[in-house]
Amino acid sequence: MKDIAAVGTTASGGAAAPRSSRPSLWWTYASPQHAYPLIGRLVPWFLAAAVLLTTLGLYIGFFLAPTDHQQGDAYRIIYVHVPSAWLSMLIYVVMAFWAGLGLILNTRLSSMMAQALAPTGALFAFLALWTGALWGRPTWGTWWVWDARLTSMLILLFLYIGFMALQSAIDDRRRADKAGAVLALVGVVNVPIIYFSVQWWNTLHQGSSISLKTGSSMAAVMLAGMLITTLGLWAYAITVALVRLRSIVLDRERHADWVGQLKEVRA
Repeated sequence: MKDIAAVGTTASGGAAAPRSSRPSLWWTYASPQHAYPLIGRLVPWFLAAAVLLTTLGLYIGFFLAPTDHQQGDAYRIIYVHVPSAWLSMLIYVVMAFWAGLGLILNTRLSSMMAQALAPTGALFAFLALWTGALWGRPTWGTWWVWDARLTSMLILLFLYIGFMALQSAIDDRRRADKAGAVLALVGVVNVPIIYFSVQWWNTLHQGSSISLKTGSSMAAVMLAGMLITTLGLWAYAITVALVRLRSIVLDRERHADWVGQLKEVRA
C-alpha cells in the first residue's frame, strides 16, 4: 500500500505533474493540416525577398561589376550560371533529405516536400547547363564537351527527371514516395562528384573562383552581385516549392475532412 500511495507524489511530497501529451512543434507541423496555413503565410515573405534580392544582384552583376579583362562582358552570364549550378546541387541534397526523412519517419509532408522541390531543382540544373553552353561556345569554341563536370551535371538533371518520372509512374503514393526516396538518396553521391570534379580530373571546365580555404579571386563587387543573386534565387526556389507544396497537399488530402471544410469556407 505504501508503494501505491507513493505513486503520484513528488520527492517533496507534492502531487506529481502529469506528463504533457501535447505533441512537439515538429510533429504538429509535420501534419499537412497544420502545415498548410503556415505555408500560405510564408510564401509572400519569400516572394518579396526573391524579387528584391534577385533584382539587386543582377543589377550589380550586369551594370556595376567591371568588365573582365580576358572575357569582356561575356563573363556576366556567370551571374545566372553559377547560382543555378549551386542551387541545383543544394536543392538535390535538400530534396534527398526530405525524401529520406519521409522514408524513415513515414511523415507524409516530408515526402510531399521532396516532390515539390524536384521541378525547381531540375529547372536550375537545366539553366546551369544551358548558360554553360552559351558561355562555352565563344570561350571553348563548342557548345558541349564530355567534361567531367558537365557530364556529372547532366546526370544530376537526369536524376531529377528520373525522380519525377518514377513518382508519376507509380499509382500507390506510399510506394511512389519510397521508390523516389531510394533513388534520391542513391543519387546524392553525384553531388560531391560535381563539386570536386575539377580537382579530381583534368577537366576543361575552370576551377572554382570562390573557395573556403583561399577565399575569392573575384573583385568584391563581382562577388557581392553573385552572392546576392544566389540568395534571391534561393528565396525564389523556396517560394515556388511552397506554392507547389500547397497544391500537392490539397491533391493528396482531397478526401480529408479538413480539406472539405476549407472548400466550404472559400465557397
